[in-house]
Amino acid sequence: MKTTILSSVAAMALVASATAMSANTEMDADGDGVYSFAELLVGNPTLTEEAYTTMDANADGAVDPDELAAAQEAGLYPAGG
Repeated sequence: MKTTILSSVAAMALVASATAMSANTEMDADGDGVYSFAELLVGNPTLTEEAYTTMDANADGAVDPDELAAAQEAGLYPAGG
């Protein structure tokens, strides 16, 4: 019984992770692997340039997937786009 429950929980976590990755991939409109202000603005129309700059931790002018994940964990950008 415990094995079945653990397997079910693991499967649900995998699906949730894949769904989040899919949503993030869809936000990358030009497919360059990073998110521009305009791309993230589509997912969150209230995003400010100041918040975007904060999300861009390495200040390279784009938000990479790790920066987006950190911003989502910090509540700076809604999870799932």
